[in-house]
Amino acid sequence: MKKIVKQVVGIDVAQKELVVCLGRMYDDWCPSVYAHKTFVNTEKGFKALLLWAKEKTDDSIAIRFVMEATGVYHEGIAYFLDALGHEVSIVLPNKISNYFRTLEVKTITDKTSAETITLFGLERKLDRWQKPKEVFKKLRQLTREKDQLVQERTAIKNQLHAEQAEAEPNKKSIQRAKERIRLLNKQEVEINQEVAALISQDEQIHQMVKLVCSLTGVGLLTAAIVLGETNGFELIRNKRQLASYAGFDIKEKQSGTSVKGKPRISKKGNRHLRKAMHLPALCAIRYDERFKAIFARLVSKHGIKMKAVVAIQRKILEMMFTLYKTGNTYDKNYLNRKEIKNLATDVI
Repeated sequence: MKKIVKQVVGIDVAQKELVVCLGRMYDDWCPSVYAHKTFVNTEKGFKALLLWAKEKTDDSIAIRFVMEATGVYHEGIAYFLDALGHEVSIVLPNKISNYFRTLEVKTITDKTSAETITLFGLERKLDRWQKPKEVFKKLRQLTREKDQLVQERTAIKNQLHAEQAEAEPNKKSIQRAKERIRLLNKQEVEINQEVAALISQDEQIHQMVKLVCSLTGVGLLTAAIVLGETNGFELIRNKRQLASYAGFDIKEKQSGTSVKGKPRISKKGNRHLRKAMHLPALCAIRYDERFKAIFARLVSKHGIKMKAVVAIQRKILEMMFTLYKTGNTYDKNYLNRKEIKNLATDVI
């Protein structure tokens, strides 16, 4: 008789419902999906899901709950399961979609999506998700709020400009627009103060921010965004994984001599990280000789400035991770010192 060696509950998360599939792996390494059901995405639904899963699975084998990172809708069930001590894995959507293409499935529904997540969990060795630390969660909330606030203020400024440019502008409309801008400016200052206070309250986080801020172009807000979005690099194992998480990984399509697509970044990752790297990259290109040289070399190679800027963005993000892991501050003169050291060694 075949023995069960692994059990997975695959959850396709939507705003109002959870489509769930149960799967198991036998000792002959053949996966099987054998049950599915839909639950509401509320605490009542979470309890019903857990009860149903326990009834349908083997108590002697641990159950791993696997789901996609779908905005914020997956957080409720993830926090609920983690609080009860269950094994939870959260996977980036691009990994699931890439795996889905390898299956002989032509119909895309919530059920087939849940089945795909289940099979992915059975066939892969996944890391256990850890609940974000409170400080990182608050940093993520505050920095995302500020981003929305800045977008809203930009839209109001554009409306104000259009109103003032009219032949007979409405004075009341202009007054209300200016009042909204003042309110948003005040709220932005409050958010900046809250971010600074959060970082200063935790000595470990303060030192972490100090390290990454030594990098040219990286300020307090950029550091807060990166730490908040990555949970302090908690589950990041290497630079390649970080680049993929941010959507900086390269996708390319080639086949023989007739098909040759242009390499480009996937953008299937955390857009907040990509956006946060834009201004630091421009600053580094202008004021840091190291990044200036990289930028010049890339532009001379393909002639596309924006492509070179994106490469610098990825480089800065990876260097922030390196500084955090090594515990060292950024040294602008590192390459020059290395050349001098090598020259001295050659002379000896």
